[in-house]
Amino acid sequence: MATKPATLGEWRRSAGHTFAADRRVKDEIRTNLLCKIETGEPLFPGVHGYEETVLPQIVNALLARHNFILLGLRGQAKSRILRGLIELLDPEMPYVAGCEIHDHPLRPICRSCRELIAERGDETAIAWLPREERFVEKLATPDVTIADIIGDVDPIKAARGGRDLSSELNIHYGLLPRANRGIFAINELPDLAGKIQVGLFNVMQEGDIQIKGYPIRLPLDVLLVFTANPEDYTARGKIVTPLKDRIGSEIRTHYPATVQEGMAITAQEAWTERDSGRQISVPDYLRETVEQVAFLAREDKRVDRRSGVSQRLPIACMEAVVSSAEQRAARNRETRVAARIADVYAAIPAITGKMELEYEGELRGADTIAREIIRAAVGKVFTKYLGETNFQPVVQWFETGGELKLPEHATAAEQVAAMRRIEGLLEHAGRLDAKGSDAALTAAAGEFILEGLWAHKRISRSEERGFYAERPRPAEPREPQGRPPRRQYN
Repeated sequence: MATKPATLGEWRRSAGHTFAADRRVKDEIRTNLLCKIETGEPLFPGVHGYEETVLPQIVNALLARHNFILLGLRGQAKSRILRGLIELLDPEMPYVAGCEIHDHPLRPICRSCRELIAERGDETAIAWLPREERFVEKLATPDVTIADIIGDVDPIKAARGGRDLSSELNIHYGLLPRANRGIFAINELPDLAGKIQVGLFNVMQEGDIQIKGYPIRLPLDVLLVFTANPEDYTARGKIVTPLKDRIGSEIRTHYPATVQEGMAITAQEAWTERDSGRQISVPDYLRETVEQVAFLAREDKRVDRRSGVSQRLPIACMEAVVSSAEQRAARNRETRVAARIADVYAAIPAITGKMELEYEGELRGADTIAREIIRAAVGKVFTKYLGETNFQPVVQWFETGGELKLPEHATAAEQVAAMRRIEGLLEHAGRLDAKGSDAALTAAAGEFILEGLWAHKRISRSEERGFYAERPRPAEPREPQGRPPRRQYN
């Protein structure tokens, strides 16, 4: 393995010097991006559903060397995309050793590096910065100061060096200068104070800053990327106009367009492979039900659409479903368990905290809204998998007085034994991919079928009685009414 150049002179004489000598960070990203496109490599691994919408716009912005902003509701992978930009940087880059802002050895912009190179020349020590350290991220909050982002005068440096306070050597650099030759990301840009936004666009356009009234020329080499909620960005008007004008591209993100895309994201992000030594299965129809909960919540008029329903909802819900099944397996000392629809109801605490309700929803209560959405989700998935199935024998069993209450922590064998009493119920479990010899999957399928029949109002369910059917009351015989007396006319 060849050793990396350790001095400016060694780097000048190396093969990589010519290639990287004059490239700025946006050109570096352009070059690497075009190489990935040509070879067919995935540009943003783990980001699903944006292949035809968001990602082409991001590629265009990067190829045009634009600073850009991602507008989208919460849980739309905005931060993940920004962090994925790291993969478009070179594996490592040379910089003047010890420099706080990672100055280019051939184009130093800070005074201390210029003086050091003028003094030592080719003997100037250089170091190598990995790409992971070239990404600086800041969450915008109202308490962020100009010193945090741009920098401040350090009086201790001035005193120790015997320099005037206006000297550039006295600066304590903020986050933006420290992101020089890299990527600087600001999340929730509208929450940044106006005077700091002014400092940002001044750096973006003119390349100079003012610290404590002292003007300093600082032509930073940086890609600036931002995120914002579209409601804040457009309606509340908290981004100063000159900054908005200097952002090259405005790209809108969105939630998954299909349930399948949402399921792929949830399967990727949710922690379902547990280390408890138990085999926990989550049937496909149950995974789809969890995803439908998020889709229906986004369409529900009682849920605030301006806040959105994050993709974290189905992810957290799926993790809670698995935990509920895991808990039941531990109680019953089972080594194999399948998640059931009851586990989705047990995951309601993972749902309610991720929905902002409108006034009508607040009156109903988050728990009630969540239960109604789960029921509707079960109904949609039931129709997809079993919509053409004849369940009349099952319904008739309940209509003739049958009732079935499934204990919350019953074993799979106990549930299957109880369900066998219902004529025709378990015959349809195979259509839900339940193997006849697997009691856990059969129990989960039978419970889902009963829940689906209740969702379609073919049977009833209550906490006290379980599943049952309301028997129609016989019509009360009408009492014969006498004929009204004939009216006499004179």
